Parts: sequence; C-alpha cells; structure tokens
Amino acid sequence: MWWGVASALLANVLYSTGFVLQKRALAKLPELSVRSPARLVRLLLGSPLWIAGSLSLAGGFAAQLVVYRTLPMAAAQAIFVSGLVLLLLLSSLFLGERTSGRERYAIAAILAALLMVVASLRQDADSVGRSSPAPLILLISGFALAAGYSLYVSTERRTARRHRNRPPTSGVEYGAAVGLVYGVSSLAIKGVSAHLTTDTLDDPGGAALDLLASPYPYLLLITGATGLVLSQSALQRCRASLIVPVCTTVSCLFTAVLGTLAFGESLPDDPLLLSLRVAGATLAIVVLLTLTAQPATEPKELDREPR
Repeated sequence: MWWGVASALLANVLYSTGFVLQKRALAKLPELSVRSPARLVRLLLGSPLWIAGSLSLAGGFAAQLVVYRTLPMAAAQAIFVSGLVLLLLLSSLFLGERTSGRERYAIAAILAALLMVVASLRQDADSVGRSSPAPLILLISGFALAAGYSLYVSTERRTARRHRNRPPTSGVEYGAAVGLVYGVSSLAIKGVSAHLTTDTLDDPGGAALDLLASPYPYLLLITGATGLVLSQSALQRCRASLIVPVCTTVSCLFTAVLGTLAFGESLPDDPLLLSLRVAGATLAIVVLLTLTAQPATEPKELDREPR
C-alpha cells in the first residue's frame, strides 16, 4: 500500500513538471486551435520542450497504474490533489504566474488534507476494486465525454465571439471540460491496471487478449488523444495555475465518486479511519473549489514571449 502512496506522489511530481514544461513551450508557439488538429499536433511535435513535458506526463500515467493497483480510488484522488502544491510553486518560479495569499493558504490546507488521507490508509482495512461491468463503464464514460466535449465546444464559440462586446472566458469552463475527459481516462487507467496481475507474466498473450476485449484500452486512446488536443489549446490561452486546479477538481470528484461506485470499493469500517478519510478528501475538494472561484479580473500572465 505504501508503494501506492509513493507512486501517487511521484505521479504528482511528473504531472506538475509536465504541465509547466508544456506551458512554457506553448508560450513560444503560434495560437493553437482545436479546429485544426493536424496543424496543432504538427506544431507541438516540433517543440523539444513540449515533447519533454509530454514524456513527463507519460511517466505520470505509468505511476498511476501502480497507484490504482494498491490504493482505493477515493484515497488516490485525495493524494493526487496534493500535486497542486507543487504546481503552484513551479508556476510561480518558472511561468511568472503570481501566487496569491489565498493560494498560499490553500497549499497549507492541502498538505493537511494529504496527511489525513495518508493516516487513514490501512493495508487490512481498505478494499481495492478489480473489475467493473463493461456496460456500466461505457455508460458513465459516454455521458461524461459528451458533456465534456459539448462544454468545450460552447466555450470555444463564446471565446470566438469575445470581440463582439462579450466578456472573455476565465478558463474555468475549459478546465471543467478537460477534467471530464481526464476523469474518464482515470477510469480507463484503473481498468487497465486491474488486468495487470501476476497471471500476466505467466500468460502474456492471454492477458493481452483479455485486455483488448475490454473497453479500457480504447477509452484510454480516445481520452488520451482528445485530452491532448483540448488541454493544449486551453493551456495556451489561460493560466496553468487556473486550468490545472479546475481540471483536477472535476477529474478527482468524477473518479472518486463514480469510480468508487463502478469498481465496488468501500470506505474504511473503523470510525477514526473513516473520519480521517472523509475529512481529508472533503478539505481537499473544498480548497480546490475555493481556488477555482475565479475573481473578476485575472492576474496578468507573465509567461508570454515579448512581441
């Protein structure tokens, strides 16, 4: 179980580093648009810094496979939230995005939430789900992806009309849309990890066929490709310290609630452990919701190249 905690913290480092590297790369690229995905991908693949960020994110996905093999999904999401601390620090140091007093208080609160969740973990008290009915996963994923794509498209339309006496988008809508896509991706990673058992080494061919017969690898490919296109356009237009917390909030809520139900995971029976788990997760979510309440005016971004 402690390997799962270490893997979750490693995933946080890799994700935060990857987002910051990608944001730096995007500041030097021409404006990207999801309406021209081929051009978007061509520009991204031509940036070595962006590729380095993508490799860091890929490492985060690999670490997440270990996490979902050893930790309940609700506990894992609460630990993933702690990655916001590192993201805010890196955004301030390398992107020039100012950290407000509210965000500094949030860092302390999230660290407290992390300690509560970690203290609630017990090897013999937590159940880790291994399977879920494929129709249920497809139903949940279908609704979430449809909602995410619809929200993103409507936000793009409003952004395109921003010069017609309409206020520009704050970025919260982009983060929510991408968060739904990555929430489905988390379910897919959980499903893939459930197929990686000790039997995989004994019969790799049979294990591969069993995995390919499930919806998880295809959901992972779909969400990986579309999440890439959507997130890069959003990151280029808005602060990373805004987009990523919103995305994290939506993704964590989606995965913790629906993932726990879909994979049949239960909360601890011990009242003290249950209180720590619920209090830590609630505190982390409240902090994220507070951070994503966008002020009337956004701080000026400092990471753009001079024109």
